[in-house]
Amino acid sequence: MPESILLQLLADAPLAVRMVLCRDRILPDAVVDAVIEHPDACTRSFFARNPYVDPAQRVRLLDDPDWFVRAHLADGLRVAAPASPRPLPDEAVVQMISTYDDEFLGGFFYQQISPGLCRSMPTHPVAKVRRWGVGRWALLSAERRAALLRDPDDAVRETAQRHARRQDPAWVESALPDRPCHARADMLLHHALSTGVVHSVLSSPAGEEDKAMIAVNPTLPPDAVVLLAADPIPEIRSLIAQHANLRPAERHALVGDPDPDVRTKVAYRADLGPAERRALATDPDPNVRLAVSVHPALSEEERAQIDYQVPMDHPFVFHPAPEVPRDPGTIRRNALSNHPLLRRQAARDHLLPPDLVVRLAADDDLGVRVLLAQNHPDAPAPLLLRSFLEYTGPERSHLTTRPNFPTDGLAAFADHEDSEVRALAARDPETEPEAIERLSQDPDPNVRSAATRHPNLPQSRLAVLLDDEELAHAAAANPALDMDTIRRLVATDGQQARPSA
Repeated sequence: MPESILLQLLADAPLAVRMVLCRDRILPDAVVDAVIEHPDACTRSFFARNPYVDPAQRVRLLDDPDWFVRAHLADGLRVAAPASPRPLPDEAVVQMISTYDDEFLGGFFYQQISPGLCRSMPTHPVAKVRRWGVGRWALLSAERRAALLRDPDDAVRETAQRHARRQDPAWVESALPDRPCHARADMLLHHALSTGVVHSVLSSPAGEEDKAMIAVNPTLPPDAVVLLAADPIPEIRSLIAQHANLRPAERHALVGDPDPDVRTKVAYRADLGPAERRALATDPDPNVRLAVSVHPALSEEERAQIDYQVPMDHPFVFHPAPEVPRDPGTIRRNALSNHPLLRRQAARDHLLPPDLVVRLAADDDLGVRVLLAQNHPDAPAPLLLRSFLEYTGPERSHLTTRPNFPTDGLAAFADHEDSEVRALAARDPETEPEAIERLSQDPDPNVRSAATRHPNLPQSRLAVLLDDEELAHAAAANPALDMDTIRRLVATDGQQARPSA
């Protein structure tokens, strides 16, 4: 659309139009300049949360005179999962942390921080930035933690001390709430566990999930892992039932944990000993056997001896790349494994080498193929299309956003029984006008909307849809709309799509 039209909308259109204009599209430089200088704070705030423009354009509002605009800039962008916003320039983030009120830096502000700045925060020369860096405590070396505990800034030291005491079992025991709550759950899951806390959870848990939570805590002592790993056989259950005078801890030590969810979580622990792995490999619960079947200490032969069933109802979705890249050797072993769940783990890796991409793209497991398609930047076009056609779970539509998703040949799906597949035809620039016109009348609203935006939609049908309450917005976005119609729509606030009689 010409700059002159955009500038006219920016100057004269209602607030709702300015919201769509400033928040939902890339803008020419001249229009960006006009937005930054616009007298209305709401209009500027829309641009502050525009996910499509270069972040360097958004930070031109960094020193906006209105707190409302600065707050929206800091609060960040709303992008549909699994996409994530592009980070702001590092110097802008540092200025925001240094000068903005803390209340502005909640919400999704953290998503706008680049990985490089995140890594440098614990040693940053600005004290407020170092305080943010303390939040990376679990990833910091012992030397860096010690430096933060000696930091010359009071706030940095105090924040570091709060994180350090979470690794002190005595403090955790003294501060652990005695009732189920978020604080108790956080401590049982992530903080250092004392012998007293473990004994208390095993003998008299405060909540039903207590044992399942300590089962995944990396500080759980080895003897407690052993206690939780075994399933009581019926004969021992019967024997224990005859001795009602046994204390809970004695009873637990004899029978292991009866909850299969607890045993499943224990089965995923890397520190399981050989005896525990053997016991869990024959557990009566299928989820426990599946969990231990992917244990890294098992050989392929040992995995093959376990009776496990691979679930097909899991969501095969995008997974962000880990901050610390996975070990290439482990990734390769997983990719070559006979176990589908290990191959699925490999397929999620964004750095998977080309030979493994080729191998996993032809894998006989749907989960492996779709996870590769969802996550690898070089997933080939045939795999992306096949995955979309075969997978109907969460984030199916994300596949169409992958770099190599094809457009050619999609017209063939115009009559497909699946509405999401029919909508693919609107992505093909060669889809015939007759098919596009038919799809603009499809029973599914998403198909109708997609077809209405296609440039091959006949002009006569496009003119009708400009007056359609449901599809007028999609019709107005059609790139084949002629300039005379655009000017009439602008001049009449969208009320007149056709020339006056």
